[in-house]
Amino acid sequence: MRGANRNFVDLLFYNTFAHCYVVVEVKTTKFEGSFLGQLSAYVSCANHLLKREGDNPTIGLLICKSKDDVYAQYSLEGYNQPLGISGFEGVNILPDDYKHSLPSIEEIENELKQQI
Repeated sequence: MRGANRNFVDLLFYNTFAHCYVVVEVKTTKFEGSFLGQLSAYVSCANHLLKREGDNPTIGLLICKSKDDVYAQYSLEGYNQPLGISGFEGVNILPDDYKHSLPSIEEIENELKQQI
């Protein structure tokens, strides 16, 4: 989805069990309350442009590097849409035997630099 200001949603899914779209916005920094405004706009766009008769309201999920639970809760109270916030632990959640088979961040960055 693209708005007039040329923002793009990070991930868009359709949940066949819940019969709704799911908009996912990913941030590589700690949670900021302003992120919810952007996510809310994407959710509204999906409801207006994609949602059809029989679909449930779009769900918005914000994934951040970290979050303060109390601040996140207070920030969510101002919205009447189904929004959620989650922290992301990256490769720290993978079992040790998988970590060694994945390239490091430095290796990925070096590979990308070589392709430019």
